[in-house]
Amino acid sequence: MVPPPVPTRLTVNGQEHRLELDPRVSVLDALRDRLGVTSVKKGCDHGQCGACTVIADGRRILSCLALAVSYDGAEVTTAEGLGTVEDLGEVQEAFVERDALQCGYCTPGQICSAEGMLTEAREGMPSHVTSDVSAQGPVRLTAEEIRERMSGNLCRCGAYDHILAAITDVARARGLV
Repeated sequence: MVPPPVPTRLTVNGQEHRLELDPRVSVLDALRDRLGVTSVKKGCDHGQCGACTVIADGRRILSCLALAVSYDGAEVTTAEGLGTVEDLGEVQEAFVERDALQCGYCTPGQICSAEGMLTEAREGMPSHVTSDVSAQGPVRLTAEEIRERMSGNLCRCGAYDHILAAITDVARARGLV
């Protein structure tokens, strides 16, 4: 038996959308199939690759694992919402400058994850490798911290050194290095 549709409101990249969704629809499928937001990629569809990473209410999420109805009323930002071709966001610009993309499939998820982890570090959220988890204030983003925090985002092309350099540039500009 198919469950009845659930009214769901998502604000995506600043634009509000009212949808009637099957309660089993993921944020990823709502974005791609219902709203035509193609920067969000379906990689593994099991939360293992990070290609589907978006920012929901200020936190990065794996949109393939998140039910859209659970995010009713949420503000969702995709890579498209972080900048445009004419006016790239800071992380997007650093990725271009550092050649931190090759095929580009993982890039939107990498960029959203980088934005999310920079926010987490600024807010003092420790990671597995943070040396002093009781420290107050921003976490200093060493190469080890960045690698750990980005470990959920895979790049089949192996552009990891360039991704690290791009994120380090932005972290430095934001006073997190």
